Amino acid sequence: MNDVPLYDLAPVAWLLGVGVLLALGPLLYLWRRHAGAGPGRRLRALTVLTLFLTFDLTLFGAFTRLSDSGLGCPDWPGCYGNASPLGARHEIAMAQATQPTGPVTHSKAWVEMVHRYLATTVGFLILVLAVATWVARRRERAAPQPAERGLGSLSAWWPAATLVWVCLQGAFGALTVTWRLYPAIVTLHLLGAVVLLALLCIQAVRYSQAAELRAPLPLSGGLRGLLWWTAGALLLQIALGGWVSTNYAVLACTQFPVCQDSWWPPMNFAQGFQIWRELGTDASGVPIEFAALTAIHYVHRLTAYVVFALIGWLAWRLHRDAPGLRAQSRWLAALALLQLATGLGNVLLGWPLVAALLHTGGAAALAVVLTWTLCESRRARAADRATQPGAAGRATPSVRSAEAAR
Repeated sequence: MNDVPLYDLAPVAWLLGVGVLLALGPLLYLWRRHAGAGPGRRLRALTVLTLFLTFDLTLFGAFTRLSDSGLGCPDWPGCYGNASPLGARHEIAMAQATQPTGPVTHSKAWVEMVHRYLATTVGFLILVLAVATWVARRRERAAPQPAERGLGSLSAWWPAATLVWVCLQGAFGALTVTWRLYPAIVTLHLLGAVVLLALLCIQAVRYSQAAELRAPLPLSGGLRGLLWWTAGALLLQIALGGWVSTNYAVLACTQFPVCQDSWWPPMNFAQGFQIWRELGTDASGVPIEFAALTAIHYVHRLTAYVVFALIGWLAWRLHRDAPGLRAQSRWLAALALLQLATGLGNVLLGWPLVAALLHTGGAAALAVVLTWTLCESRRARAADRATQPGAAGRATPSVRSAEAAR
């Protein structure tokens, strides 16, 4: 396996071809379903579909990592220089004979390559979305009459930025393989997937607002600030969760709420959070201590308490103070409970695959719901507060004086 060239671009055309063929199915479905619709409705449908498939890809990427299939094909973008594991049967068989439970087996090679096929499919859909948005915008500017309702004011730069980002994701995917599961690269790859989901969610919400002539709901400065703080804390927690998973530190603590029969077990923070190092060693090549894995796990657990409290508080505030965002508040509460249950399941049940996948999916879903909530809201201005029910009794003297003068 060590003699395999890390980069072999010969299978690129085949890989792209498979991605295009897989993407044609969803595109043909949307074309038939929205044949008579305007560009805004078609772009909205394509964005929502791409968001859904990107979420699926994120889950499959987690499955690839959790099933130890990340090096199922030890080169990139193909598998031993082939477009599929079928052409690499001999090489895979030799690697599997040497290490029957090692990183390269026939099943792991297929998992890894299917992940690459799905990633190429999503990349092609995002490319179509970017091109279609630019074409629709050009036609809108050239048309003598106003464009069909639903295209809205969404800038074409949003899908263009999404296209650039998915290309960066592809680069990190390549580095994940060629750098042999470098923990920092794998964690950045996970964070990149979350950002990609957020970019697509923003566009989907903006198209829906334009189609339904719906404006973002004004929120008080405190509630809007709580929303942003929760989103930032969740992103940090996802990064810590990725660091736990990529360093295989989940089972460093198998008790709850204590860890190793202690509320503060022995921990090596300096070694555990030394970012730029290979898997299983520190920067000098010395194997990392168990206390370092304990530190990684326990910091993630402690931060989870804070994030869970923030999400619970935010869900309650939204339900009480923002009736238009009660659907989002219910989603936040349900997903927070899912994260609690699956996190406990990972610790107490020995990191079962189903619980680990649901935990990753719940984190990604929380990121999408928080992005959705941010897009459906904005910071209230003075004029918004003055027109809210009961605002007259809370108006400042200057506002009351102005109203009396009118």
